[in-house]
Amino acid sequence: MSERKVLNKYYPPDFDPSKIPKLKLPKDRQYVVRLMAPFNMRCKTCGEYIYKGKKFNARKETVQNESYLGLPIFRFYIKCTRCLAEITFKTDPENTDYTMEHGATRNFQAEKLLEEEEKRVQKEREDEELNNPMKVLENRTKDSKLEMEVLENLQELKDLNQRQAHVDFEAMLRQHRLSEEERQRQEQEEDERETAALVEESRKRRLLEDSDSEEDTTPTQPPPALRPNPTAILDEQSPRAKRKAESWERSVGTLGSRPQLSGLVVKKTDLDTSIQRGGAPPLPGAMKNGQAAGPAPQTPSTSSLSQLGVYSDSEDSSGSN
Repeated sequence: MSERKVLNKYYPPDFDPSKIPKLKLPKDRQYVVRLMAPFNMRCKTCGEYIYKGKKFNARKETVQNESYLGLPIFRFYIKCTRCLAEITFKTDPENTDYTMEHGATRNFQAEKLLEEEEKRVQKEREDEELNNPMKVLENRTKDSKLEMEVLENLQELKDLNQRQAHVDFEAMLRQHRLSEEERQRQEQEEDERETAALVEESRKRRLLEDSDSEEDTTPTQPPPALRPNPTAILDEQSPRAKRKAESWERSVGTLGSRPQLSGLVVKKTDLDTSIQRGGAPPLPGAMKNGQAAGPAPQTPSTSSLSQLGVYSDSEDSSGSN
């Protein structure tokens, strides 16, 4: 392993370098090299953009019959990354650059074109001045005129800077800050007024909606009913009792129109009470003479219907006698 690190090689005593055969390679032979795109370009076949710095495995060859001050010019062959079309470009030692040769167009070379145009104009002017002295005078007059215009513009710029030097920038900034604060304050006041107006409007709308809802949901109170008379129920009779009383009045008559009948009813009541007590019934003559015909006090427990029933019993008994 240590032999590969030595600097000197062993040559035998009978070594003759002239006896080593030389390879005869063609002058336009090609090498495969690894390089990066020297400028931005666009493929003419598919329109793919190839940006500066993109790496390629390119073929390199020496251009025949072309050189600059003894320096050879090399040509490189690359392929488009999209359509695999062949693109070639060469070295340009005169301008320290590369030139596009085939398969693509160079992009973003406006600065280079401008420099070339300036060089061309300068060369044409020198050729004209060399053969025409009047053209030299005319060009000098134009140059002096242009120089005076440039000086005038420069003086105007200096005067403008002098005028601006006396300006109090702090006062200007302070005034600007005050105006900004005033504008913000006015905007805030306007926002507050608008907010208050919106709140007031929403409150009024809510009050109106609440009043409308109360009017819709409040039930109408019925008028107070008249309080009935507590004794009215005594005057009312059932339909059956009314029909019985009407039939009785049609057949016999009212009780008040015949006082004799009322006396009989009273006597019948007295007779029943005396029988229940075990006493002797009164004589019929006494009832006829009316000795005991006076109306007896009615007990509060007896009703008009019970009296009608008793009266009907007395009539039946009198008819049977």
